[in-house]
Amino acid sequence: MTSSSNPKFYPTIRPIVATYLDGICFKNDKLFAIDSRNGYLLSINPENSVTKIINSTYWQDFIGARGLCISDNKLWFTNREEIYVCSIEWEQGELKIVTPPQYSFSVSYSANGIAIWENTLYITTQKTGHILVYSTAGEAITKFYAPGIGYENITIKDEEIWLCDNLEQTVYCLDKVTGKLKYNMLTPFEYPTALSFYHDDTEDRDILYIAYSDQEPYIRDNPNAEPNHELLYRDRTFIHPLYFKYDEDNKQTLSNGFLLEVTYLEEISPLDSIEFKDLEWRIALPTESHRQKIKSVEAVGLPYIEEDYNGQKVALFKFPKFTSDERFVFGWRAVLEVWSIKYQIKPKDCESLPPLPPEFEGKYLIDDDDLSMSTDIILRGAEEARGSETNILRKMYNIRNYVYDHLTYGIKPHIDTPDIVLKRGTGSCGEYLGLLLALSRLNGIACRTVGRYKCPMKVLHFGVPLVPDFNHVWMEFYIPTIGWLPMESNPDDLDDGGPYPTRFFMGLSWYHVEMAKDVPFETLISEGLPVNKEKASIGQLAINHVSFTILQELQP
Repeated sequence: MTSSSNPKFYPTIRPIVATYLDGICFKNDKLFAIDSRNGYLLSINPENSVTKIINSTYWQDFIGARGLCISDNKLWFTNREEIYVCSIEWEQGELKIVTPPQYSFSVSYSANGIAIWENTLYITTQKTGHILVYSTAGEAITKFYAPGIGYENITIKDEEIWLCDNLEQTVYCLDKVTGKLKYNMLTPFEYPTALSFYHDDTEDRDILYIAYSDQEPYIRDNPNAEPNHELLYRDRTFIHPLYFKYDEDNKQTLSNGFLLEVTYLEEISPLDSIEFKDLEWRIALPTESHRQKIKSVEAVGLPYIEEDYNGQKVALFKFPKFTSDERFVFGWRAVLEVWSIKYQIKPKDCESLPPLPPEFEGKYLIDDDDLSMSTDIILRGAEEARGSETNILRKMYNIRNYVYDHLTYGIKPHIDTPDIVLKRGTGSCGEYLGLLLALSRLNGIACRTVGRYKCPMKVLHFGVPLVPDFNHVWMEFYIPTIGWLPMESNPDDLDDGGPYPTRFFMGLSWYHVEMAKDVPFETLISEGLPVNKEKASIGQLAINHVSFTILQELQP
């Protein structure tokens, strides 16, 4: 799990002139890329990102181009349904276009990516969800099923096909001969649009580089506007190594990790005059998992007593006398290793399973949090979501899709019960989660809440304190003999009616910080009794402060 000693890290490549990269290819120690919006074929020095435009004369022929693959004397790309080829030659290691792009042949639907192996072309098409295999002469050979639902780019390495999917935030490794999926992994950032392998001769190591292309918001200082500052969006594209490790025995893949410093503090600032005796204020601490390791944790402001609830650590802060006249800041600071994880569990792995342990039934199949599990609408929803499915993994997948089909995302000031949420048809992440828990438990699937925060996805912002805009919750479901598997509550509810991405079904990205498993995130007890929320909620007593700092990147 921990990174090897002193691994070599490879540079992030940032071609300044590029706006959107739809194809990349390493050849002769150079990186070549297609900027489909500008029509540029770029030559990029991977060490310092210095970029040149190769097709100064033919740039218009490359507008809208997608995919890129290069042999010794040919360069291939796609544009809608058409496949194009250029004759090239090499002069002192530099690529030179000899002939302008020539139409070669067409496929039935728009192509998104292209790769070459000897005299065979591999072409991806989102419309059909296939990888089309053609000869370089344009003769159809066969086709493979392509996993994922987004636009996919493609490259070939030895006996493997590699795909990146822009919506799934995922890279897939397939067998080149059969097209069978071997394993997949999450990319550390959203919207991967192209991929290629770079071979480091000094270390005899192949490094998979991924191009990311999207937009980012920024504040523009405009002296001609009033007020001066405007919220605008700009293109952001860069190319970053994907470090990964496939663990076949444990059926999981880890990819790019980060060392995070996480601080959670409560600042006492009551809205009303109040007093408690023997107040116990508990705050859950980060937990350990296959993808998260605690390097250190310490108290901030006030000391705490560490409690253990079946493996979940909780910080207990004691106040013999708590009054609104005093001010404190207290909480914890932790340093964590966090990784992206993707489990490789298949329905066939979930056949002939033993029954759920009795202690799980009494803990994870009950209505312990106003889940409305006895209401007609939830009972009916549990039956409709399951359908005729008996396999636990497919059943969980069906329940997820049922919730996505019936809800759209909306933030509310409080969380309603699942019966109200299902009737209304909109919900926050907590309300999505409540409905998922209710439907899953009624179908005999043990599940629990996990949270509490996500690190802001500021790409490669090291050493800068980052503050999340909101908290977040997701869930884990349990498969006997396999264990707990993560699943997001609502971020993949992208379009009405689906299909929905599966990136966070049995997968979790590095920016999710796990805490509060099997316990509430915060509780108040005074004189041995829970504090009534109507008398004083935590939000009425204190202001919370959450901060993340990305310290460094890690390799599995």
